[in-house]
Amino acid sequence: MTRILPGVLAMATIVVASNILVQFLILDGLLTWGAFTYPLAFLVTDVMNRVYGSAAARKVVFAGLVVGIICSLIGSQIMLQGDGFEYPAVALRIAIASATAFLVAQLLDIAVFNRLRQGSWWKAPLGSTLISSTVDTLIFFSIAFAAVFNGFSAAAADEVVWAQDAVPFLMTGPMAPLWVSLAVADWGVKLAVALIALVPFRIIVGRMQRTVT
Repeated sequence: MTRILPGVLAMATIVVASNILVQFLILDGLLTWGAFTYPLAFLVTDVMNRVYGSAAARKVVFAGLVVGIICSLIGSQIMLQGDGFEYPAVALRIAIASATAFLVAQLLDIAVFNRLRQGSWWKAPLGSTLISSTVDTLIFFSIAFAAVFNGFSAAAADEVVWAQDAVPFLMTGPMAPLWVSLAVADWGVKLAVALIALVPFRIIVGRMQRTVT
């Protein structure tokens, strides 16, 4: 457990920071600052996988999941003021979507990484992150906001109905539900971070492997 403690702490820090920064909107609400920190969770998983193997990486992922659930529980108890009404900082539907997307995408990241780990050093982290980030985006935004899931709970649907309003796609294109634009913008950030993260991945893995050996 001691050897993976840095990974656990890094994952926990990223999850907590993302849960806080998601409250701050940028680009007219298309993105939040949390969109830039959350993809770093894949970097942590990939580093742990490369250095210590998939079992250690899974432990780090489950630690991150527990921290994320705790953040969601705390956020669900924080009430914010709207125009004459109160609403929780974290809606139940969004909390479920977040936990589901995180767990599925991170475990998929580990599985894909293992399939590619014998290739060039960059193929496993880049390939696994691109695939898992795409799945993460699809699962989260679909469960959290898509109208197809409204029937499961009327109260939960009311909490996210704003994201189903038709608006110009990415503020300039044809009309589409707002959540579709949010998903595409978020996905674009994930892809960009996946490419940029190759640099710290190479550096961190190199240093950790020298320490381990």
